[in-house]
Amino acid sequence: MQDLPHCHNVSVTAEPDGNIALKADDSPLLIVATAAEFGGRGDQWSPETLLVGAVISGFTLSFRTIAGTSKLAWNNLECSAEGVLELIGGVARFTSLSISATLTVPAGADSSEAQTLLEQAEAACMITRSLLSETRLKTDIIVES
Repeated sequence: MQDLPHCHNVSVTAEPDGNIALKADDSPLLIVATAAEFGGRGDQWSPETLLVGAVISGFTLSFRTIAGTSKLAWNNLECSAEGVLELIGGVARFTSLSISATLTVPAGADSSEAQTLLEQAEAACMITRSLLSETRLKTDIIVES
């Protein structure tokens, strides 16, 4: 890892109507539109789904790093996340984020260590630590036979 601080730059191209295109460094364009809940078509990523996507991808990458450092053998991690957007004091904001993680580990793996590492990943995720909303983690460990 490079020394902090890191700067992450994103640019956008927009016209009066329609989708917008996000560009970050050498990454492919990401098309973004208004969420269906706000009157959009709901067929593209929205700022709201991007935020929830940042949470789940940050958690997953944190787990991958922590599991690798801890030498935990694992086969698969399936995650989903839900962000709840509410009107609080006349301001729309995310009030909670829930992550559900199902981790499959090989036979003989320590499922309590796997649980601990999932919890550490949730606590270490810089995305969720940067947000005001509460984050909840629900886990399921599957030990293959």
